[in-house]
Amino acid sequence: MIHSNWFKGPTFLWDKEFPAPSHTSRDIPADDPELKTTRTLATTQQTFSSMIERIERFSNWNRAITAVAVLYRYIAKKRNQESATPGEAKQKATMAIVKWTQQEVFVEEIYALKKPTLEGKETKIVKRNSQLLPLSPYLDDKQILRVGGRLDRSPMPDHVKHPVILPRRSHVTTLIIKWCHEQVAHQGRGMTVNKIRSSGFWIVSCSSAVESFIYKCVQCRKFRGKANTQRMADLPKDRLEPSPPFTYCGMDCFGPFIVKERRSEVKRYGIIFTCLSLRAIHTEILEEMTTDAFLNCLRIFIAIRGPVRHIRCDRGSNFVGAKNELQVGLQSMDEGKIKDELSRRQCDFIFNPPHASHMGGVWERQIKSVRSVLAGILDQNGTRLNTSALRTFLYEAMAIVNSRPLTVENLNDPTGSTPLTPNQLLTMKSDVILPPPGNFVKEDLYAKKRWRVVQYLANVFWSRWRKEYLLNLQAKKKWQDTKRNLKVGDVVLLREDDAFRNQWKLARVIETLCDDDGLIRRVKILMGDRHLSKQGKRLNKEVILERPIHKLVLLIENADQDEF
Repeated sequence: MIHSNWFKGPTFLWDKEFPAPSHTSRDIPADDPELKTTRTLATTQQTFSSMIERIERFSNWNRAITAVAVLYRYIAKKRNQESATPGEAKQKATMAIVKWTQQEVFVEEIYALKKPTLEGKETKIVKRNSQLLPLSPYLDDKQILRVGGRLDRSPMPDHVKHPVILPRRSHVTTLIIKWCHEQVAHQGRGMTVNKIRSSGFWIVSCSSAVESFIYKCVQCRKFRGKANTQRMADLPKDRLEPSPPFTYCGMDCFGPFIVKERRSEVKRYGIIFTCLSLRAIHTEILEEMTTDAFLNCLRIFIAIRGPVRHIRCDRGSNFVGAKNELQVGLQSMDEGKIKDELSRRQCDFIFNPPHASHMGGVWERQIKSVRSVLAGILDQNGTRLNTSALRTFLYEAMAIVNSRPLTVENLNDPTGSTPLTPNQLLTMKSDVILPPPGNFVKEDLYAKKRWRVVQYLANVFWSRWRKEYLLNLQAKKKWQDTKRNLKVGDVVLLREDDAFRNQWKLARVIETLCDDDGLIRRVKILMGDRHLSKQGKRLNKEVILERPIHKLVLLIENADQDEF
């Protein structure tokens, strides 16, 4: 059976009025996967109102004058004129660029010098407030502004006696300074200024303009740039907070020292803990520079001096390994309450950035005063001691240092109070620790009784430490000025003490680590590392390092960031 719609069509066509259209939503969701994204690009047309704006597109003086010279030769060819030689064309182009620059900057001076003379009286002088007045400027036959000066009778060439005048701030001036600076192989300001003058250019405030350019020169920063510095940071909170002795400590190792063990000689190391609040020290012996030996020494220190909250130190491999082992051991505990309690009582390690020992000056200065004297004494006489005698000697040195006065205001006042020492705060005793009775002379170094050897070395330590440290202790003030913060995108040189300057590697700042005072003293840098594979192919690898700013030399500032 054939459907009737084939002959009559749809029924609504026979109605007098068409049915109202149904309002269906035709909105397409933005996240429809079948929807094609369209992009609208806005184009702008750059117009140049003068030739100087076209010259600003060049970054090299030779290329700029070559382009203008080619333009003049092309014009001469179209006009069927005799074409100049390449040298003459470049000279003509140079003077044309100089003339365009002068016409934009020295408008009033050029207008004043073009005035006609009145009644035979010379009126072609610039205004009194013009910066060109001391130069006695004049216009030559090509209407170029030149220096009149006082060297007209000199046998020098005319372009040196009467150089063309250029403004202080101009792109053409920057190109000329850059060209002359490269001609003298990136030498200092004086040689660059001499090259500019001998080339026939006189730049207003030339010295400051050259100095500003050299400051931004990447090659000069690479050759002679200084490492970054920043204003000295405030003392850390644990240095100022009242706390029990050795709650907050600084730590460092020293050595090795050669000691006798029966018939053999072995290496032993020392480790010093210094209290950040009392300025007391504690010394122990390390049998080897391993994580296991350090953990044993740390447990001895905690057992004697009590729990420690923070330990500040550098990134020694044994220190980092000890922190990792303690964290792994803490995480392996199943009991939640016991784990939480231990985590509150566990000492935290606060590491300095790599190669930033100056950031630990709070404890490094204290450690250095003892370590340097101990190292000198034990280097000469360490073979006279065994491990037991060495431990006794370190404890004797510790007692001597902890008996020093913390303040020196009342030392010369007989009526003043007794100076406060770290030992008084540690032992709650005001008596000074005295050596055992007897006279200890140099010959005791060769005695069979090792305790006499230790006591003689303790006396030597006291005398040397007093002369080399106490009498020469002075406050050194530095890093007082706030410097520009390094920013993400800055290009720097990584300063390496064991490599020549021309071998320092380039790096880029990818992250800045801001301190509490808003200043940047540590950054993370991205550096390329080239090495050979097993097949002999050269591979490029990216390495991310954390370094203090005093190990970096700024080469290129990120132009996208705001200046400090």
